[in-house]
Amino acid sequence: MIRLEKVKDMIIDGRKIANKIETNLIKEVKKLKQVPVLVVILIGHNPASEIYVSKKQQACEQIGILCKIYRLPISTSQQKLLQLIEKLNKDKKVNGIIVQLPLPAKFDRNTIVYSIAPWKDVDGSNPINLGFLEIGQPLFIPPTAAAVLETVKYTKVQLKCLSVCLVGYSSLVSKPLVPLLIDLGATITICHKNTKNLIKHTKEADILVVAAGVPKLIKASMVKKGAIVIDVGINRQGKKIVGDVDFENVKKKAKFITPVPGGVGPITVVMLLRNLIQAARIYPVK
Repeated sequence: MIRLEKVKDMIIDGRKIANKIETNLIKEVKKLKQVPVLVVILIGHNPASEIYVSKKQQACEQIGILCKIYRLPISTSQQKLLQLIEKLNKDKKVNGIIVQLPLPAKFDRNTIVYSIAPWKDVDGSNPINLGFLEIGQPLFIPPTAAAVLETVKYTKVQLKCLSVCLVGYSSLVSKPLVPLLIDLGATITICHKNTKNLIKHTKEADILVVAAGVPKLIKASMVKKGAIVIDVGINRQGKKIVGDVDFENVKKKAKFITPVPGGVGPITVVMLLRNLIQAARIYPVK
């Protein structure tokens, strides 16, 4: 059984955690000589992407950050998009750049994401930033991975010697989490939705992080009693948004669990803005 300091709620309220971090970020912004500037590039009219961008814009306003949104038609060519990113890379008044994902199919995701200058890559996806992360000297931690760590921090558990199972191997969550968790002393197992006998791995985990993109993939029978379950999945089922974990049944076994929505998501947004403030501190606008 995991040893934990006393924490009131087993259902982790991501909004509450995010609000606490926001309070600290507001203080950090006030210490800067100029207001940080975030640019978000949105292509087409994906309803989910529109919601995510709106949430980022709202969070920026609450913290005191300027958020500029470039809404481009789906007819925009990859060359035109790359030209815009290059222009923003050179713009000394811009601290951070995000291209909202997913991109329309005609775009090569890696080519676009990797074109963002490392010092403005507040999503932490540039290979240079991922390399720094791998050697334990991250400039920007990918926001969702950082949000998972903040969630674990909330539980007050000590990761040293604990077993952590990551279900999913995305470059935004599991891959950057591996070196971070190893540095904290955890023992890591990486699985995915097609892993043979997946239950064998998930049921042994003290901490289960799920980012597989499969609605309610993780059932109660797959979870160790008293485990910490962090659900990063976001899936639409009819009019409802659900995670990768069968929340209603798994919560009966978990020591702590994140809901969807309202769990990791709100923390991810403020982790992005924490990266932006870091960018503004290291490379101030002129």
